[in-house]
Amino acid sequence: MPETDTRPIVQIDIVSDVVCPWCIVGFRQLDLALQQQNVLAKLRWHPFELNPTMPREGQNLREHIVEKYGSTPEQSQQVRQRLTQLGVELGFTFNFNDDSKIVNTFAAHQLLDWAETQGRQHPLKLALFKAYFTDQQDVSDVEVLLDAIQTAGLDRDAARAVLDSGTHAGPVRDKQQFWANHGISGVPSMVFGGKYLLTGAQGTDTYAQVLERCLTEIA
Repeated sequence: MPETDTRPIVQIDIVSDVVCPWCIVGFRQLDLALQQQNVLAKLRWHPFELNPTMPREGQNLREHIVEKYGSTPEQSQQVRQRLTQLGVELGFTFNFNDDSKIVNTFAAHQLLDWAETQGRQHPLKLALFKAYFTDQQDVSDVEVLLDAIQTAGLDRDAARAVLDSGTHAGPVRDKQQFWANHGISGVPSMVFGGKYLLTGAQGTDTYAQVLERCLTEIA
């Protein structure tokens, strides 16, 4: 952001998982709303695991959706088609296929927690969304994570050391518990200006309305 940029800034906290398609949809809608309102965001991503007990090998995504949510294969396919179309409209590519997997994301969240201390959390989050949804990569795999680290402009060896040491495991658990204690049980959950909570991908117009309210209050 240029030093001469005088646009108002709204703090937005997003509780999210990198394997949640609605999280990237919601963010893209939010980004459009920020542009429409001519507002900057002080954005912070917070950890949430959709499937904290997911084993290392992961699970076929379609099977997982049917098993967890009781959806039929046909319903699951309809949702994928809807997400794919939404992605096209929002400039994001979903490449679902029969081999798509749901995986464990705890390591990814540890790196995101570390990346915040390096001022590169947001680029890493977007790189992980792309790796998982567009490139169909396994974001529980260390090398995939380190590739995303490099894409986000961070040091690969330093990131590997973070995972090896586990120094950010405790902080991630603490932050997950914090949001759970505040009633967050689904994602994306966005908190605007520290006071207005919206859960789910609510759409550009809804986000624009909340931003307008925040602007009124800080004017």
